[in-house]
Parts: sequence; structure tokens; C-alpha cells
Amino acid sequence: MKDLFYAIQDLFVNVLFSPLDAMRALELDNWWLANLISWVFIIIAIVAMLYWMKQLKIFNDNNEEDKSVSSHSFL
Repeated sequence: MKDLFYAIQDLFVNVLFSPLDAMRALELDNWWLANLISWVFIIIAIVAMLYWMKQLKIFNDNNEEDKSVSSHSFL
């Protein structure tokens, strides 16, 4: 059982996180390249938010939402 956990540790430390280790070493030379993954995630989040806002505007323009002001029926 102990070997299984060591194998998982070896997989993550030596294989899956090696690109991140390379980026950490790159940070002293070029900050922008070292933070490339963060910038990609930020760009994806901005594009997703813009798409979401566009879809909300489409539904708002079609007047598909019930905007009547009322409480829940149990109140």
C-alpha cells in the first residue's frame, strides 16, 4: 500500500508538475512567460464572462424573463 502512495507522489512531483517547475525557474529571466498559465486562465475567464453577458442580453431583449415583483407563495 505504501508503494501506491509513493507512485502517486512520483507521478505528480516528477511528471505532472515538471512544466510548472520549469516556469518557476524561468521567473528570474522573464516574468511574463513564467505567468503564462495565469494569463491564459484570465483571458479564458474574460471571454466566458463576455459570452455570458451577451447571452443575458439576448434573453433580456426577448423579454423571456418574468419580472413581476411578488413574494414566494408560502409567504
